[in-house]
Amino acid sequence: MNHIKDRIRTIPNFPKPGIMFRDITTLLNDPYGFRKVVDELVQPYAGQPITKVAGIEARGFILGGAVAHQLSVGFVPVRKKGKLPWETISAKYELEYGFDQVEIHADAVKKGDRVLIVDDLVATGGTAEAAIRLIRLAAGEVVGCSFVIDLPELGGRKKIEATGVKVLTLCEFEGH
Repeated sequence: MNHIKDRIRTIPNFPKPGIMFRDITTLLNDPYGFRKVVDELVQPYAGQPITKVAGIEARGFILGGAVAHQLSVGFVPVRKKGKLPWETISAKYELEYGFDQVEIHADAVKKGDRVLIVDDLVATGGTAEAAIRLIRLAAGEVVGCSFVIDLPELGGRKKIEATGVKVLTLCEFEGH
């Protein structure tokens, strides 16, 4: 998957010292790279009975929206607490120091919806695992989680797979 990985910029020491930030804006800015990523995220699910794509704030909105369009299904934004304007359901997840929450609109997922969760990167898996709980709380079925980047040293993929959800990643980077 070097055609994808080579288009991702690495920014050292952002947002804090010791972190290697994997910036997908360079990938999104490249017409071939953006198209290739969307195609590769869509392909494993083409023809499957998926009813919604849930994109995790914020880069998951860009990718998830494009994937939902290609699959001809609805899109569900998974947002940080307090950002959605209507009745919500929420799930907490653990951060390095404390907790945060993500939310979806209470009517975004219906009983029986088959939902694909999309984001740019899986690190510790906390946000994606919270999104899985949200979809299930709304009586939806999570058919998979798809990411452009996996940071395997942080164990997020294993955390998600422990929930019984399949994980697709397009490339890996070592380190944080």
